[in-house]
Amino acid sequence: MDLEEQGNIARLVASGQRDRMVAMLGTPNPASTRMLAMTLRDGDPSYAGPLAGIPLGLPVYHILEDQVRESIDPEVYENEVGPMEYVLDGPGITNALAYVREAKAA
Repeated sequence: MDLEEQGNIARLVASGQRDRMVAMLGTPNPASTRMLAMTLRDGDPSYAGPLAGIPLGLPVYHILEDQVRESIDPEVYENEVGPMEYVLDGPGITNALAYVREAKAA
């Protein structure tokens, strides 16, 4: 997520209705998943962007998570996401999100 995207997200959240927002990631690896999830929940951990120190508290999901997959028409999911399931580290990505979620609960 670049600095411009961080600014756009900050403005969107500031416009209201944060409680109706979720973040859906399509990140390619565990490291980027963890960094983005932390940024969208707690603020930019690198303190380099507009979200530095600004905890948005957004719930974050990844397109490869089972609960997301189950909420999408199977044919659409297979056509749009299916090919990427074979090349991405799905377990690593879901573990990265679990880590971020558990860190919040602690």
